[in-house]
Amino acid sequence: MTDPRATVPGRVGGTLTGRYLLVLSDDLTGDDDAARSAVAEITGLAEVTSSRDAGPGVRPTLFARLGVAVAELAPERLRAVRDDRRFVAVEPERVLRALGTSPGGLSADYLRGFADAAGVLAEKAAGAAAADTPAPAQFADDDRTTWGLKATGADAAAETGAGITVAVLDTGLDLTHPDFGGREIESRSFVDGQEVQDVQGHGTHCIGTSCGPSAPGSGRRYGIAHEARIMVGKVLGDDGSGTDAGILEGIEWAIAGGAHVVSMSLGADLNEVSAAYENAGRRALDAGTLIVAAAGNNAQRSAGDVGFVGVPANSPSIMAVAAVDAALAIADFSAASSAVEGGQVDIAGPGVDVYSSWPMPQRTNTISGTSMATPHVSGIAALWSQRTGARGRDLWTRLTQSAQRLTLPSGDVGAGLVRAPGR
Repeated sequence: MTDPRATVPGRVGGTLTGRYLLVLSDDLTGDDDAARSAVAEITGLAEVTSSRDAGPGVRPTLFARLGVAVAELAPERLRAVRDDRRFVAVEPERVLRALGTSPGGLSADYLRGFADAAGVLAEKAAGAAAADTPAPAQFADDDRTTWGLKATGADAAAETGAGITVAVLDTGLDLTHPDFGGREIESRSFVDGQEVQDVQGHGTHCIGTSCGPSAPGSGRRYGIAHEARIMVGKVLGDDGSGTDAGILEGIEWAIAGGAHVVSMSLGADLNEVSAAYENAGRRALDAGTLIVAAAGNNAQRSAGDVGFVGVPANSPSIMAVAAVDAALAIADFSAASSAVEGGQVDIAGPGVDVYSSWPMPQRTNTISGTSMATPHVSGIAALWSQRTGARGRDLWTRLTQSAQRLTLPSGDVGAGLVRAPGR
């Protein structure tokens, strides 16, 4: 089994596309003409397409609601943009991945995650030895419900997510999956040449946890906000990877579409804040949209490596989610807080041995990762939003204040385990 980190020398953030992200100053907010003019002047582009005008299949240059543009820059233009006060930052565009997913489609972090419950299998799969005897599980799946829904109280919540919109930006959804028949789903692909249909599995699994049915035909319940409106944004391709531009376009689409919560189980192992994602997170909160993102799977705690929260979860305005197991212990792979501003873990969710939907004909699968913890938080955020009407920053506060405190360092789990509203 290949460690996904092996393709990222020094874990410095993965592959660059050769383009750049330009973060516009707030002075240009709401003035599309001025923003276009500034981007055209600094990049030399004859035409700048704004996301406000671009239709499906047309890739914009300017993400107007987020205050971010993407373009190729010659060296002299790169120097010019750094000196131009109309732009507050410029950074390389990167390729991000579905966290915990290897190129072959099997989750190496899923196998490593068994270190919390089955150390021998983890040793064989990832070459890691468990240092301590794992704590006994407090929760377990049964014929009716998954352990994650029990641990968070989501199985007993009166709320259903009705009237709330959850956007999941990932590898898409198996639109033929019988467990999602009859649901209100809006979908769009931001990957050139690929449809929304999920062939990779990661997105279908995440959507299943956040918004899956209360009574699936496959047996036990795995979904939380089972009456929420679902927005499916395919920002990661069939190989599990996607560009910053595609992800930012997906975020803007979600905000424009009225999403109350945006769930992103993706990232890059970069231990510095992206100004582009921070701008996106801040603008989302201003619009009443909470972005929730996976903290990252770059730890190997059994070997003494606690890792760090990566991009985009380390943005101060994006909620970073860690993973715990059924013993409510920190998962072996779950990244710890780092010293960068915004690099702290904010909250934790169930992320080991998580049963959820999977593309047909398999229908369901059990995998692990902070990717799996994140949709637990997103689905529960929808329940809190339904109950209280909380949006944006108020919803963030509601989630952290209602979290269950754990006997673990806050640097590992933030405010604690996410909890659904009680009856």
